[in-house]
Order: sequence, then C-alpha cells, then structure tokens
Amino acid sequence: MLIGIDASRTVTNQRTGTEAYALFLIRALLSLTDGQSHRLRLYFNQAPPIDHFQDFAHVEHCILPFPRLWTQVRLALELQQRRPDVFFTPAHVIPFTYRGCSVATVHDLGYHYFPEAHTRRQRSYLRLSTQSNGRLSQRLIADSQKTKADLVRFYHIDPDKIDVIYPGIDPSLKQVTEPKAMESVRRRYAINGPYLLFIGTLQPRKNLVRLVQAYAASGLQHRLVLAGKVGWRSESILDEISGLSPIVRQRIIVPGFIENGDKATLISGASALLFPSLYEGFGFPLLEGQVCGTPVLAANSSSLPEIAGGAALLVDPRDVGALTGALLQIVQDRSLRRSLERKGLSNVKRFTWDKTASSVLETLERAVSCE
Repeated sequence: MLIGIDASRTVTNQRTGTEAYALFLIRALLSLTDGQSHRLRLYFNQAPPIDHFQDFAHVEHCILPFPRLWTQVRLALELQQRRPDVFFTPAHVIPFTYRGCSVATVHDLGYHYFPEAHTRRQRSYLRLSTQSNGRLSQRLIADSQKTKADLVRFYHIDPDKIDVIYPGIDPSLKQVTEPKAMESVRRRYAINGPYLLFIGTLQPRKNLVRLVQAYAASGLQHRLVLAGKVGWRSESILDEISGLSPIVRQRIIVPGFIENGDKATLISGASALLFPSLYEGFGFPLLEGQVCGTPVLAANSSSLPEIAGGAALLVDPRDVGALTGALLQIVQDRSLRRSLERKGLSNVKRFTWDKTASSVLETLERAVSCE
C-alpha cells in the first residue's frame, strides 16, 4: 500500500502541538512500515532539514515549492497526477478537489467554543475545512473522545467513521534533575527562585487572565512564568499583568517561546505546571508536565480530565477563587505533590508514538479496504 502523507507542517523551527504531532507521528510511521507491505510518500512545501527524517528505502520525499495556496493548488495537482492508495493529513486539510481514498486528523474544534479567538476569515476556513474533511475522508482520526463528540455534535459525522487515537509524547522529554542544567535554564530566562509554569501559546482560550488574577490573589512568592509564543488577541493578558501592583507584576515572567532543548529542564524545575485552559482537544502541556515529574494543575473541562487520567489537580477554570485555592494547595500540600508526581509518571505510559502509529496504520488500512 502506498501511503501519501502531508508532511508540510513538520518543516518549522518553532513547533506547537499540531506541528509536533505531525513530526513525531511520521517518524514513528517510518520505523513501523517497510517496503514490502507499505511504502510512504511524504509531501513537503519546502525541503526538510537533512536530519529531519531517517533515510529509508521505502520512503519518497516529494518536495513541491509553491508560493501560496499550496494545499489547494500544488498538493492537489500532485495527488491527481500520482494518486497514492491512501492520502493522510496529520495536521491539516484534504484538498477540496481530491476524490481519492483519504484520512484526516481533527485535533480540536475550539473555534466553536471561542470564536473571538480567531478572525472571521479564520473561522470560515476552519468550519469549511473541517466539514470538507468529514465529507471527503473515508475515516477521521480524533485526538480524544471530546473531539470526537464535538465532530458528531457540530458536523453530524457518523461516530462509526471516527477513530479516537491518542497522540504520544515527545520522546526527548525526560525528567531533568541535574542542578547545574536547571540553574543554567533559569538564568537564560531570568527566573529567580521557585516558580509556577504555564507553557503554551498566549491566547484567550488558555484562560491566562483568570490565572494571573488567581496568582495575584494567592499571595504566593513563587514566580509565575507564562512561557510561549504571544498569540492573536493576547493584549488582554498583557494588560492584566500591567495593571497589577509593581510588587506582584515583577514576579510574573513572560519569556516568549521556549527552545525545544530547554523545555524539559524548564518543566522539571517548576514547582507545578499550570494548564487551566478553557478548551483543549488534547492538551500536550499537561502530559509534558507529568513526564517531567512535575505536579500538574489543570482545568476540569473539555478533554483534560480524560487525558490527565486522575493524575492532576483539576479545578473549574472559570472560578478565580477556586483557581486561587488550587494554586495554594499544589504549592503547600507536599503529600498531594508527591502523589501527583507518582501518578503522573504512571499515566504518561499510556501515550507513546509507537502506539499512535500502530493505530493510525490500522485506520489507514481500514480506509483502503472500505473504499
């Protein structure tokens, strides 16, 4: 079986969740497949770095440079001219004109819950592309039961067509305990003393305004580190910080995007990882905290309880008072912290890219058989 895969999202220097998903899943698929049963054709909009993927004889790199509308024009043309047995998109959309066998991944439908976090044009495209993916694909992959339920609710897709396949965790992420490494990273990001860490894109649905309010009310002396790229409509978050008293404001650190090589050390050194997001289709940072042995405080909504597996302190993300109490609890209750650390390290064993790739391959084979 020839599997064509949109690998365009893997070619980026600053990976967020969907880009990481595509990269690690494709790497696992490369190792899982062989030239006898399966061959892979990877489509790129620019040449990947030399060490991006291992060089396997059963894998073809198809580099298709194009200035604009790459998916809908250049990739669509290539798929029509040289159609694979199944086309798989791990982090994007099936070309609207493509009628071959296909499988798409839907990571979340947050734009239905927080339309204000997107421009009108973005919302229109997201609705159109999700609806098109549901219509054109033989099967759909959802990251969680929550995302599957949303696909059924908003787009009336047959639930039997949707396979829930959990992503894995970045295999390079491991707990760091070396004091010198931790001190080096703290200096790099100007973090003095113990700290609480949020890591992710700074945008409204991450609920950071309420987190800042809860932190200010807690009176904790820990630094609050809000790490990640500044996203669209992040002004309210920065304005909330600016409006605090100078004493509290100086304890909040916004270091920007964290280099991949620093992530595990930064997470491992935190007193807790905070993820009170209002909506997540999956929620990688929660698991990143657990794999680094860091206690996790997360929202009790969307997919997060499902992913946390009973190994996080869950709280109503819309209740600032509850958030304040949870911050104090996770810092001050040593017994709770040890329990969360132990349970978190056990929970993350459910999420490996080998498991993900094996399940995805089964879905792709199923799609071809039912065409």
